[in-house]
Amino acid sequence: MIELDDRMRAIQRCARDWAQELKPLALELDRDPDAIYRHLDVAAVSYLTRMPIPPEYNDDPVVVDGHRFYGTGTLERVVFVEETAVGDAAMLLSAPGPVMSGVLVDALGDEQQKKWFFGRILEKPTWTFFALTEPDRGSDAGAMQTTLTPDGNGDFVLNGAKRYIGNAARADLGVVFARTRPGPLGVTAVLAETASPGFRAEPLDSIGLRGLRITAVTMDDVPVPADQVLGRHLKPTQRGMWSAVQGLNRLRPGVAAFGLGIARAAYEYVLANRTALTASERLGLDRLGLRLEGVRQLIWRSSIAVDAGDKAAGYLASAAKARASRVAEEATLEALGFFGPGARLEHPLLDKLARDARAVEFMEGTGNIHKLNLFTGLMQGRFARD
Repeated sequence: MIELDDRMRAIQRCARDWAQELKPLALELDRDPDAIYRHLDVAAVSYLTRMPIPPEYNDDPVVVDGHRFYGTGTLERVVFVEETAVGDAAMLLSAPGPVMSGVLVDALGDEQQKKWFFGRILEKPTWTFFALTEPDRGSDAGAMQTTLTPDGNGDFVLNGAKRYIGNAARADLGVVFARTRPGPLGVTAVLAETASPGFRAEPLDSIGLRGLRITAVTMDDVPVPADQVLGRHLKPTQRGMWSAVQGLNRLRPGVAAFGLGIARAAYEYVLANRTALTASERLGLDRLGLRLEGVRQLIWRSSIAVDAGDKAAGYLASAAKARASRVAEEATLEALGFFGPGARLEHPLLDKLARDARAVEFMEGTGNIHKLNLFTGLMQGRFARD
């Protein structure tokens, strides 16, 4: 069993307290995604506006019990995310901050790009986006059709479409993946600003995680200065999709933690609102509690592997994401069963949790994709069965 050290327990306690501020806001954000603008001073949201930013670019980290937190460690992020997602996962996902783009800029950006990007983030609450998925093609690099082409003056232009991009309709800047030439090494990532000519972002209707404002993005000759192309100082094999995979491996345990937090919220809702349980109901709830602990241990294990650069980290991250998204859906549906046929109408928060849980399945790859990744790694001997 993995046990947290004093530093991790400090952020865990703090995040648990912050989650209490989020719970009363959950249904408000579900009804009105713009409610996030009214709650930027909430502690958990304020924390996310500057997390993750590496220490060399952040001279004002969050300090809890004498420990400094920059949000750059995977285990640190998942501990924070699980606890606060019990309050409301959608509020966290809709918050401003570097999030996915920040992880990629940290991995791919040169010194000038990092200073520019993280400097923008620290000026004021700033939303960012991460644009990889395309209509009808998903995140398949081989099928990517968004292009980055020279403009004849030393810079570039972006053309294409992305879909299911979180926060793009409210963002100021973000990362876009595009193709410069055929083949797997022809995909690159660039910094893009939403105020640029030709950039359009239209929110899409969604059932779960409504605060995230899932968006369709179209780009028509969007200008990209040459100094905003990421990874120019790296080898071709370390740019583009390779970097995306490495970044997603760092982020997937956090997505799994969102799923676990949603499942825990449903579990705790039953504990708080069903005081009289039959023996079979108590047994079922106890079993659910044990499953949640098992998923937590898997998420922590994958996070530690990611932070350590373990060769099995990507496969463990896939296992954590697949398991967590499944337990989130099952836990919320089981929770509804404790309140009878009218539960969705009589318990709107549980209804929201069930809808949010379903959305987790589609974040950072579906369960089938992660199972395929695990099977491939197992067959190639990349990690042990135990």
